[in-house]
Amino acid sequence: MATPAAAPAAAPAGSLRYSSARGRWVLLATVLGSAMASIDATVVGIALPAIGRDFHVALAALQWVVTAYTMTLAGLLLLAGSLGDKYGRKKVFLIGVVWFAVASLLCGVAPDATFLILARALQGVGAALLTPGSLAILEAVFRPDDRGKAIGAWSGYAGVGTAIGPFIGGYLVQAVSWRLIFVINLPLAALVVAVSLRHVPESRDPEATGRIDVLGGTLVTLGLIALTYGLIEGPGGHWFDSGVLAALIAGVVLLGAFVGQELRSKDPMLPLHLFASTQFTATNVITFVVYGGIGGALFLLPIELQQVSGYTALEAGISLLPVTAITLVLSRRSGALAARIGPRLQMSVGPVLVGVGLALFTRITASGDYVTEVLPAVLVFGFGLAVTVAPLTSTVLDAVPAEHAGIASAVNNDVARAAALIAVALLPAAGGITGDAYLHKDVFSAGFHTASLISGALCVAGGVLAVFTIRNPARAARASRGAAPVHCALDAPPAAVTTAGPVTQ
Repeated sequence: MATPAAAPAAAPAGSLRYSSARGRWVLLATVLGSAMASIDATVVGIALPAIGRDFHVALAALQWVVTAYTMTLAGLLLLAGSLGDKYGRKKVFLIGVVWFAVASLLCGVAPDATFLILARALQGVGAALLTPGSLAILEAVFRPDDRGKAIGAWSGYAGVGTAIGPFIGGYLVQAVSWRLIFVINLPLAALVVAVSLRHVPESRDPEATGRIDVLGGTLVTLGLIALTYGLIEGPGGHWFDSGVLAALIAGVVLLGAFVGQELRSKDPMLPLHLFASTQFTATNVITFVVYGGIGGALFLLPIELQQVSGYTALEAGISLLPVTAITLVLSRRSGALAARIGPRLQMSVGPVLVGVGLALFTRITASGDYVTEVLPAVLVFGFGLAVTVAPLTSTVLDAVPAEHAGIASAVNNDVARAAALIAVALLPAAGGITGDAYLHKDVFSAGFHTASLISGALCVAGGVLAVFTIRNPARAARASRGAAPVHCALDAPPAAVTTAGPVTQ
């Protein structure tokens, strides 16, 4: 498609057709923008062994490479959504894209691990700015009867991008350097900016007239940073070091202050009244437990495959492709089934299947035979994930009034990210993997097997919790909701969406 010479006139909110040329340009910009963040979150795990070898660092540094990104993303995601609603979704989206690109360049030229960790934290800020904007733009600019098609296409295309991300990342790490997985974001970002400036209309929420809760965003982000520092640096006999103790205490105090700020604020970033719903609270607790188990295990799995089983970075990237394929094919069907029978059965059985799949990772040995050791675990894990994710998010949305669907979905996504953040900090030590243990095959493999069992047990506990806490809504209420946006453990975009109102990823 060629870009016309004259700039198109501004499109009124909710006026674009899915079949229009401009509609396709908007879809392209939002797909590529969100894909940058989601792909980056998956390919970095494949690159961790190479990063460790280049910088000669212990496991704690690799944990920071992952958690530095997640903690700023999780801490600022809700705040960024509010900024887009008030000051312009396109504006904040573009700032996020440019920020993400600059931070990616810094990651690519990092001279040491400390510089890379700081650059990854900056990358998380950019991801927080662009992630909610991509979906909010589609909700705002397309006609109501075309909105479902647009967001469904966004979900599918970005899901394909996420699926091929580990493959591309593994190839780049193996053929060139891990640095290229960051640098490749620059041309993508340039394309997103060019298309967005030309074709994406600006939109705002006319009701977003209150003050932005900057203090709340600052408190929760600093709290996550302090808590993560303590949890990563504490293992190995350092729990009572003054710096670790101070960080843990500061993290708890800051997060407590965040709760107090949200209770006092007239315009809170996180409306705590949502948690008055037992169903909403229970679903987020289940999310925390299940996604904690998933996030911790998937942090260690690429290292196990490469350091112990002798996989190349490319082979490790390909090994998890069946998970994404299964979730892309079955998530929509799982959501439809939950809409008919209610989510309780799937939310009870799905996490148990996920836990069994994670436990099956204990069969991975130094031989690393894919068909007999890896694939069975991947298939069970992927099927369990497909059974779980759509009903889980639909339950979150059913638990709150329709006008709060966007913030409820965003909170649930943030809970999943925070759970993965804490799991990546804690799980290696719980499995006995500290220091440079990841460089010793036998030690790491034994620790990985223990960590896989812990992760599996957490997921099973989430399924048991669902049995006792989740209730199926009335049939009429289920029918009125339709499908819901769902997040994925691999940071894929939603697999199904509702057109009932604005949704923030």
